[in-house]
Amino acid sequence: MKIPKGLKKGDTIGLISASSATPPELLPKAIEAVEKLGFNVVVGNSCWERHGYLAGVDGLRAKEVNEMFKDPTIDGIFCIRGGYGAMKILSQLDYEMIKENPKVFVGYSDVTALHIAFNQQCELVTYHTPMPSTEFVKPEMDDYTWNSFLNNVTQTERSSYFLENPSSQMMTTLVPGEATGQLIGGNLTLVTASLGTPYEIDTKGKILFLEDIDEYERSIDRMLTQLKLAGKLDDAAGIILGAWTNCGPQNPNHPEQSLRLQTIFEEILVPINIPILMDVACGHCLPTMSLPLGRTLRLDSENKVMEVVG
Repeated sequence: MKIPKGLKKGDTIGLISASSATPPELLPKAIEAVEKLGFNVVVGNSCWERHGYLAGVDGLRAKEVNEMFKDPTIDGIFCIRGGYGAMKILSQLDYEMIKENPKVFVGYSDVTALHIAFNQQCELVTYHTPMPSTEFVKPEMDDYTWNSFLNNVTQTERSSYFLENPSSQMMTTLVPGEATGQLIGGNLTLVTASLGTPYEIDTKGKILFLEDIDEYERSIDRMLTQLKLAGKLDDAAGIILGAWTNCGPQNPNHPEQSLRLQTIFEEILVPINIPILMDVACGHCLPTMSLPLGRTLRLDSENKVMEVVG
């Protein structure tokens, strides 16, 4: 895997949206937030454009991703937000060129589609992190989240370090055990949507991270079941479960008509009998940790340890 050069103050960040349109009132605040970190900012056209629910037409968004990687004056690329649309541009990206121009690439949620493609097609380490118009602008952005983000994107070549929850949030062991493998994954909806495409996620021998937002519990059940039937869960060396924000029963007044997420995890994941760690503070939540996707991770779910080792 290619580990991109770490960012430093004074570097230039390309700000893009490969997915949904950016609310215009948030764009100046997002730019200012990145500049306050000590970076110069080049704002892509996709941050200004709107094509229905998309940040401009597919060709524009794909062209911008390619250009930002190709441009030698751009040191890192930040996706300003998620939403929907990243999968639509996968077939238009120049993976050979991107592979030859490794850069820090960050985002999460819908950006999961790009993380999977870049990890597998370009052998590029990418970063599952909060984003400028969705978290950077929030007053509740905390020191833990900022430090996790900055440590990941500026100290990219650290040989080993631990990924730890905030001190006030405990991780939970779902299945005890130890495993070592490449850290992959992201948003469950996008991971599942990759199945059957040329960009299908490869989980064999890897540590699979999953999180999601605003999904009914039966939808989580359906997607996990699809991954299991596709062999993706059994192939994995271990699983990390992050935040499941606003993922609850379709009819909260009749809880007997639903299943708790804990029950779903126990019924679908536990029988696989691989190490599984849950309640990891990562996903659509604050505080949230940043993850180096593509790096090698040692998972000790019994002792609640996640260590980047390669």
